[in-house]
Amino acid sequence: MAKEKLVVIKETGLNNNCPECFNQDLKLTFYQKHSYGSFFHKTTAVLSNKLVCNTCHSTIYPVSWTEDIERMFNYYQKTTIPEKKSSKPTLLFYALLLALIAIVAGAVYLLISGAIQF
Repeated sequence: MAKEKLVVIKETGLNNNCPECFNQDLKLTFYQKHSYGSFFHKTTAVLSNKLVCNTCHSTIYPVSWTEDIERMFNYYQKTTIPEKKSSKPTLLFYALLLALIAIVAGAVYLLISGAIQF
């Protein structure tokens, strides 16, 4: 089963007022989803974000955002550059591929040398 992990691609502080406690200590974080399987490591194009107040430790959802917070969010969203969508094989994939090639090469050698006859 593949494990999924959210990797931080950008984290920034905002000086906007928190809708809950009205302090000016917010943290905006952008995440990209990575999937780790036995044979492949996939970087997906799925992006997510989270806005947290560092004072009252509450997550601020888009419903309660002010126009200023939304304006800053749009700006930072445009400046965030995610990794390209990709898929990379793991060491286990290469080991199994090498073992398969060795087995096929051995079988072909035995057929050619006459050790095995049909």
